[in-house]
Amino acid sequence: MSESQNAARDVQGEIIKTVNQSQDAVIEAIRNWANAVQALTPKLPAANVPFASKLPQPEQLVTSAYDFAEQLLASQRRFAEELVQATSSLLPIKEEG
Repeated sequence: MSESQNAARDVQGEIIKTVNQSQDAVIEAIRNWANAVQALTPKLPAANVPFASKLPQPEQLVTSAYDFAEQLLASQRRFAEELVQATSSLLPIKEEG
């Protein structure tokens, strides 16, 4: 792996680390907020909404959306890789040595 590829991988690793830390901080803040709100508000009776049991749960929505995004990203990657391969004959030949 070249020096520039190593540097790019290092930067990407730092970005992912920073994003994960930020996400963890937001989750903790939301969890604390939800606990505070729950402690301050009275228990509400369950709402009887027709057909509510037929609706997907939030976890199912997240899973479905990310499964679709994963498939779409894989498709885009395959497309980009095949595009590079299809046009590789147009690139100058590198001399080894």
